[in-house]
Amino acid sequence: MADFATLEELKGRLDWTLDADEERIATTALEDASDLARLHAGREWPEATSAPRLVRTLVLKACKRHMNNPAGYNQSRAGDETLGWNEDQGENAGTVYFSREEIKLLAQLGGQRPGLYSAEISAWNSRIRPVAAGLVPVDGGGDKFPLFSSDEHPW
Repeated sequence: MADFATLEELKGRLDWTLDADEERIATTALEDASDLARLHAGREWPEATSAPRLVRTLVLKACKRHMNNPAGYNQSRAGDETLGWNEDQGENAGTVYFSREEIKLLAQLGGQRPGLYSAEISAWNSRIRPVAAGLVPVDGGGDKFPLFSSDEHPW
């Protein structure tokens, strides 16, 4: 499966020239980010070029974030060797990851539509009875409002 972005595209977004070891890390980051993009989008594009351009942009953004800070530090100190990790990243510290907003965007690009769905269910071999709603008068003389339903009494 092809990556959504190339190493040359990633190099163009970085502020420094990569050495051989950093190129190896960048290549694996592009592979990981592309796999994660497919996972979060919930679909496979036959070719990387058939995916929306924004998928490539998000992959490059995640890889740049990883290359700028491969260990996921949010604090560093030279004097006493203090290092700290960003708690927001959690288990993703030091790995290629997408933010919550990026994951939602990838899901939308993949065709997933968030929302609430409902389905009517019933027991096997049961029959659904029509509901006769009781109507209550409304102040101002408008349409009556359905309030209560009963088979025996209308109110």
